[in-house]
Amino acid sequence: MQAEGDLESDRDARLAARRQAMDLLARREHARAELAAKLKKRDHDAETVEVVLDTLIDDGLLSNARYARAVVAAKSARGIGPVRIRAELAALDVADAEIESAIDEADVDWSALAESARVKRFGVALPDDFPARAKQMRFLQRRGFDADQLRAAFDD
Repeated sequence: MQAEGDLESDRDARLAARRQAMDLLARREHARAELAAKLKKRDHDAETVEVVLDTLIDDGLLSNARYARAVVAAKSARGIGPVRIRAELAALDVADAEIESAIDEADVDWSALAESARVKRFGVALPDDFPARAKQMRFLQRRGFDADQLRAAFDD
């Protein structure tokens, strides 16, 4: 059985971790893995962090699905495509189903976004030669657009 002082120190540690988590969540949405890493970096032990994050999820204050929707909205507004968004969210351990749901729910015409990104970077005129076209396609691929979206960006 734990001593009363140990229970109190556990409660204090959880309260401190929760307070820091809430401060971080007040600024912007976070993925669970991202928030866990930040709390551990602030010297909270792994067990305390897991308990606090589970509680935040139960309270509806932390949600990977909500984070995914926020990332899709922010990245697409900056001209980033779905391939790159998927990769970035997967790197933060967001479930594939949550990623796909966020991308599908987003009111984004990815082909039009690819064309807009190309025009913003290179101008309205389509490239005349293959090297210029390849350069623009590589740019869009790095931005996270797939082959169909690339073709749409270069349609006359």
